Amino acid sequence: MFVAIFVSYITFSMRNIPGLLFFFCISSYQLMAQIFPTEGSSVNYRLVGFNFPLPADGNCRLEVATGNINTEDSFISNIIFSKDCTKNKIIAEVPAFGRQYTWRIVSAGNKQIKNNFHHFSTGIIPNVDTSKRRLRVLKKAETFKDAYVFIDGTRVLYDMNGSPVWFLPNIEHFTNDNFEVRDMKLTPQGTVTFIIGENAYEVDYNAAILWKAPNNGAVNGGKSELYHHKITRLANGHYMVLGNEIDFWNPQFLSIRDSSYAISRDNKNRNLSVPFGTVIEYDEKGSIIWSWKSRDYFKSSDVYYHKGRGGVADIVPHENAFYFDENAKVIYVSFRNISRIVKVKYPEGNVLSTYGEIFEPNNPEKGNGLFCHQHSCGISDQGYLYLFNNNVCNEGALPSVLMMQEPVAGKGGLKKIWEYACPIDGVDDTSIHPKYIFSSGGNVVELPGHSFFVSMCASFYSKVFIVSKDKNVLWSAIPETKNEATEKWGMTSFYEANIIKSPELLENFIWHK
Repeated sequence: MFVAIFVSYITFSMRNIPGLLFFFCISSYQLMAQIFPTEGSSVNYRLVGFNFPLPADGNCRLEVATGNINTEDSFISNIIFSKDCTKNKIIAEVPAFGRQYTWRIVSAGNKQIKNNFHHFSTGIIPNVDTSKRRLRVLKKAETFKDAYVFIDGTRVLYDMNGSPVWFLPNIEHFTNDNFEVRDMKLTPQGTVTFIIGENAYEVDYNAAILWKAPNNGAVNGGKSELYHHKITRLANGHYMVLGNEIDFWNPQFLSIRDSSYAISRDNKNRNLSVPFGTVIEYDEKGSIIWSWKSRDYFKSSDVYYHKGRGGVADIVPHENAFYFDENAKVIYVSFRNISRIVKVKYPEGNVLSTYGEIFEPNNPEKGNGLFCHQHSCGISDQGYLYLFNNNVCNEGALPSVLMMQEPVAGKGGLKKIWEYACPIDGVDDTSIHPKYIFSSGGNVVELPGHSFFVSMCASFYSKVFIVSKDKNVLWSAIPETKNEATEKWGMTSFYEANIIKSPELLENFIWHK
């Protein structure tokens, strides 16, 4: 009986040698595929997600050494840390960018495993070289000490001690020197989205491109959609991004509407080229799901009567932010130049409300009394509209974080609920004074407990901070660049910043597949 079974097994095995070979090849490939960082790779972070097969006993130790090492004695003498583990993955922080590292996994009860070395290096760019760039912490964090902060102007993710832990390397033809990044932030799906140049991207922790906006002009009728300022990945996996649509208006038509207007460039009766904002929703394949054109609203609106500095007509609204309240199915779109928030019904596209001054012919503008040249907008957990108020219209005033209650059933105007004036501190330069205008940039994000993460951005002064509801500063820091000629530190200009609120969200970013 035993002989018959053995012969049958041998016969089966001989007939299935190709299948067995395929099985062993696949198993070997899967075993190798479990090892990460991959052999010889260069990574763009110091917070490393190590992935590996577990030893047979299920208990192991991660050992990491500096240098590219292949001998036991050298490895042991260069170990910088070790961590016990009971799962097949672990996150550990290596000390520096621009270094080589060797690592291995050993059984917790056996240190004699040899020749089990894996090698990787950390890349480096000037922005993570702390002798050239730094995030100088003014007030250390306590409540949010485990958060992480993106500064889009440096393309870097920092911990709350100001140490760089991740950076965005060059993407396609964009380099760290020739293009600005806007709106770099974590998505609900554990990825990062941003605008660079005139295109929109999504990448993973390793900076592999996962999604790129089609940028084919299907909405605005041009050669490209002219993406700008903001991209958000929605809860359903779709992408919503701002674009521009160029339209031409005849200045003579404007002067018919209001003969008192002094129109720049109308002396030759030329058409005026005006960029109007668009809001576009794409699915994961890049197909257009929905779009909204501000031109359709503004061409029949009071924007004809808006005057910029010097009393010259300014009909460029300058779309610079949006917030999609996915539960209420409304989109708030911010227009800087006219200090207005437009509330749009989704998906119908009709304008439900406008918040800001209404411009009238022959009447001087007086401002809306609440905000001016705002950036960023959102809806709080309590249902209030909030924004970063650049406060440009009020000479000598500081920018502020402003929270407002919307009118019920469209009756009345916005009501201020809470406001925090953003202070200038942490610098010795006496020329930094509120008389300077924060004309561009800045944003605000609500945090758990109704605190706010805020960025204020200007060439002469930039800062990121967290302020509580009772107006206590919980953390603050200033991004700085060293002047090579003078050896002095000065402000790093950026557009806005964003925050990873918890270690759990960071882990989702690191392990995203």
